[in-house]
Amino acid sequence: MALMLPISQHRALVASLVLSALMLGCKKSDSTGDGGATGGRQFLSMGTAPVGGAFPVVGGAIAEVLNEHKGTVDWKVQAKGTKGSQENIRRLQQAELELALSNAAISYFAARGEAGWDKVYDIRAIATLAPNVALFIARADSGIQSIADLKGKRVITGPAGAGFQQFVEPILAEHGVAWDEITSLNATQSGAVDQLGDGAADAAFLGGAVPTGSITQAASTFDVTYIPFDESARQKLIEKYAFFHPATIPGGTYKGLDNDFLGLNVGSMHLITAASQSDELIYEVTKSIWENRAEIAGKHPAGKAINEKNVARNTGIEYHPGAIKFYEEVGVLEAAEKPAAEEAPAADAPAEAPAAAE
Repeated sequence: MALMLPISQHRALVASLVLSALMLGCKKSDSTGDGGATGGRQFLSMGTAPVGGAFPVVGGAIAEVLNEHKGTVDWKVQAKGTKGSQENIRRLQQAELELALSNAAISYFAARGEAGWDKVYDIRAIATLAPNVALFIARADSGIQSIADLKGKRVITGPAGAGFQQFVEPILAEHGVAWDEITSLNATQSGAVDQLGDGAADAAFLGGAVPTGSITQAASTFDVTYIPFDESARQKLIEKYAFFHPATIPGGTYKGLDNDFLGLNVGSMHLITAASQSDELIYEVTKSIWENRAEIAGKHPAGKAINEKNVARNTGIEYHPGAIKFYEEVGVLEAAEKPAAEEAPAADAPAEAPAAAE
């Protein structure tokens, strides 16, 4: 039998239920966010890479500092492990991440829908971070003296799925070597040293922060040939691709490297987001990172690259309007546009730091 209430009590019950629903909705909106800069707390996920590389550590350092210095937006930033740059870019597009670390070369091609990307990905840069200074090395007894000599050789071109091909292939091509003219092998940097040592590979493309642990390890294990870039080809790569930048490795950095090595930053680590993210939110994120860059550098040396000449460097990816607004206010864009000399990577970066193509 249905329970019948007097009209006055029925109206009071309805009003109470409506008020409760409104209060519940308010509480929910206070505890969730859509990545914008309005409303309650904003939960921001930052994609990094698998544990063991530099991306998770750098991402964690940035997230910690952002959470300690929130600006006008009450955000909660969480660094999340992913498979790396390629997954991060796809998840930004799908609105599964708000922020992400990526290699600038991989971002460059994703933003153009080239080099294996299935479509154009609408991503924007926030800050350029540590350089990725990489080169080919071989055993001194291999007979390999130039990049052209890599034709027909077994060459380690990075971990499987890391996307190294997107910057290794242009380097080879500029030296007259097609991708299918080498046997591309996949391995981690430490695994690459082992394969070079036991003769399973003829050469390897290694790098990251300078000094790079894997190259130091190789040079201490066997005599190494540091395969030079043809200077004409190196200059053409710098002219053709915005993500390539000159980088000199000082003589003496590695055993057997007696003279300065004219190398390449083959794609800096950088912080990116989706073009659709709120201008105000990205402005505040950029501002917090810039104003607290010393704290980030204290947690990881990659933070030292957050400086006037590097943080807004052109890598071929548009910067988010929110980031541009802040950089214009502090005069960083003007400094970043000035021609840079051969950059000297931080020598006090962790020796174990892997290449930034994660």
